[in-house]
Amino acid sequence: MSEGLTVTPEMLRWARESIGFSTEEVAAKLKRKKITNAVVESWENGSEKPTYIQLERLAYEIYKRPLAIFFFPEPPEEITPNESFRTLPDVELENLPPRIRFLIRKAHALQLNLQELFDGINPVKKQITHDISFKTNTPVAELANEVRNYLNISLKDQIENENCENAFKFWRNIIEDNGVFIFKDAFKIDGYSGFCLYDEEFPVIYINNTDDHSRQIFTIFHELSHLLFRTGGIDMRQDDYIRYLEGDDKVVEVTCNKFAGEFLVPSGDFFNRVKEIELSPELVSQIADYYNVSLTVIYRKLLDSDFISTQEYNEMTKSFKRSKKRGNGGDYYNNMKVYLGMRYIETVFGRFYQNRINRDQLADYLGVKAKSLDGMENLLHPRSVSS
Repeated sequence: MSEGLTVTPEMLRWARESIGFSTEEVAAKLKRKKITNAVVESWENGSEKPTYIQLERLAYEIYKRPLAIFFFPEPPEEITPNESFRTLPDVELENLPPRIRFLIRKAHALQLNLQELFDGINPVKKQITHDISFKTNTPVAELANEVRNYLNISLKDQIENENCENAFKFWRNIIEDNGVFIFKDAFKIDGYSGFCLYDEEFPVIYINNTDDHSRQIFTIFHELSHLLFRTGGIDMRQDDYIRYLEGDDKVVEVTCNKFAGEFLVPSGDFFNRVKEIELSPELVSQIADYYNVSLTVIYRKLLDSDFISTQEYNEMTKSFKRSKKRGNGGDYYNNMKVYLGMRYIETVFGRFYQNRINRDQLADYLGVKAKSLDGMENLLHPRSVSS
């Protein structure tokens, strides 16, 4: 029988609770190894010890933590959902899925990477979260105009994008040029489109790459609004939780949704297009394509402007299904390019070329194994293929 490891029991409990699993759920994931709920509890109270193989599986497969952390005397300081998302009700925070909790940790790690890579100072010439601060009593149209003027992007610039995929790349570059870093991942769970982590120097937006590009664009501006309110936020596809909020917290959540819709589809231009025509599904689709937004955004705009009733809105949108993209051809390096963004990848390799970080640190910053570094570097300097 393999000998148990002398880990810190409190660390096992902390790792489980921080990702949102019960002892029963951990036992279920270890079912093939005949681990019961009682055994998991015994590891956490110190009466029994996990073997190396058991700890390895707990660390890498279930808790998504480095194995060494379980030998620490106490948990490290790290960001928690309660600290990051103050506008979410407690019931939503308590029920955040383990996958979302893991991605929040991952996003925070990238945020710390940025602080190290740039020596604590955001490299952009002007930073939107320094220069603009939203107030809850300001009309949404005024907020949208302020941001559009700050970004110096006209509606004509916006609609010149040929499709939503190009539009997403366009907006990602614009927002990153103004000091907010955007990362992506496959969330692998329905209902969550993205979130953001506020920081005075390195605010981060994290987007679900499984959503269609029109939804990803909406998420950028929903989360940007949160950052301009100086708070983190989560973009959920169902916003029923808003009814549990009170005061400014409720105003912030409602405003973030309305801001994204108003910014992407300015009311003045929109009303000129719809006020004297008979709406049809085909026309709504054309309008959505024009602005490079989803049908839901247009129907919501029509609802909020009293062009359609709540019943009509529900009937028109009930058939919409979440669009799942096929990814980037299954190519690992192209996926990493999309998830991290070329701006981040170029920054990390730049520090490596300047001998400011070593090869192991390079791999760590990119979140890849050392054997994958050549493939990552090829994103910067594609090798020519002989014909």
